[in-house]
Amino acid sequence: MKHSRSLLLVALATAGIGLAFAQVPSPAPVAKPAALSDNLPIPDAPAPATSKAWLIMDYATGQVLAGENVDTPVEPASITKVMTSYVIAAEMAAGKVKASDQVMMSEHAWRSGGAGTDGSYSGFEVNKTAPLLDMEKGMVVQSGNDAAIALAEHVAGSEQAFGQLMNAYAKKIGMKASHFVNPHGLPAEGHITTARDLAILGRSLIRDFPEAYSYNKIKELTVGPITQPNRNLLLWRDPSVDGIKTGHTSAAGYCLMASAKRGDQRLITVVMGDTSENQRAVDSQALLNWGFRFYETHTLYAAGKPLGKPLKIWKGAANEVAVGVSAPLLVSTPRGKYDKLKASMDLPKSLEAPIAKGQKIGMVKVELDGKLVAQSPLIALNAVEEGGFFKRLWHALLMWWAE
Repeated sequence: MKHSRSLLLVALATAGIGLAFAQVPSPAPVAKPAALSDNLPIPDAPAPATSKAWLIMDYATGQVLAGENVDTPVEPASITKVMTSYVIAAEMAAGKVKASDQVMMSEHAWRSGGAGTDGSYSGFEVNKTAPLLDMEKGMVVQSGNDAAIALAEHVAGSEQAFGQLMNAYAKKIGMKASHFVNPHGLPAEGHITTARDLAILGRSLIRDFPEAYSYNKIKELTVGPITQPNRNLLLWRDPSVDGIKTGHTSAAGYCLMASAKRGDQRLITVVMGDTSENQRAVDSQALLNWGFRFYETHTLYAAGKPLGKPLKIWKGAANEVAVGVSAPLLVSTPRGKYDKLKASMDLPKSLEAPIAKGQKIGMVKVELDGKLVAQSPLIALNAVEEGGFFKRLWHALLMWWAE
């Protein structure tokens, strides 16, 4: 009995200890001290000292974070081949050509862009065929001018016809100041672009045709007995870099359009007219590091989700309509400034039925420090039919009375 009583006391004591520990509140979390850098202005982007034009763009938003001469006409050199890749991918998606198509390395393609020229070449044998996919990789990785010509001939029948396709697709994706004459980028009258247009092109290729884009990260390619490296030095220096394309001619200088993804954030840089192969890589790397360090991307509003309270509708079968955005509204902001964003909605004074689903109702605008950083149309998320005769009459009277 005494033994049982002892066990009971021990059990109660143990339980009491456990209860006492359970009732002790956890220490309050220590707030992280605010970074002093949050109160300082973002340092200027590391502008390339000798380039003709440059920029850095946030991929998700398409927002240019910094740049110089972004709309100045420049020669694209071999970055032209990104446009060629886009056209091929688009035509492939439309069923016009297939990856398994046998592409002929014509004598014209070989003589104009092959080993006997001053430009880069892929090494495919003249008057022989190779699968379209292999030929495209030869164009992308080795920057083969001969492969670009052969692909253009296969897709459109001739370089001239392919140039028309290039310009049509360029217009479609929003390149407003570019004109392409050939698929490879060797100097030609009227063959022109801008840094902004090239960033738009790179963003479009990544978004629309990710498989075609993935060829740009291949570090080397062997065609026949010849192995050639990708000329984008950042592929070896920065594991977050997965593209995009280099270019060089005497007139254009050394050019590089690069892209890198760190976490959920992707940036695109364009450097045109630099002084050397190494310098274009150094300048592009500095811009990428600056962008990732000082900027972040946020999704402010999801597509198809009600934004704010429903709006009152006059003369409708229903009395309210929900509004939102048709596509996610994204914004790039300096790190630590997200809480300072201010959103506002521009809406009409009154809304009358009928309202169609998807109809534009107004605009949502987002500002940071008084500057507009993002905006998007507000659309009706549901349809509202007209109400009955007496309801319309009654609402007309109320609207007149409220004026």
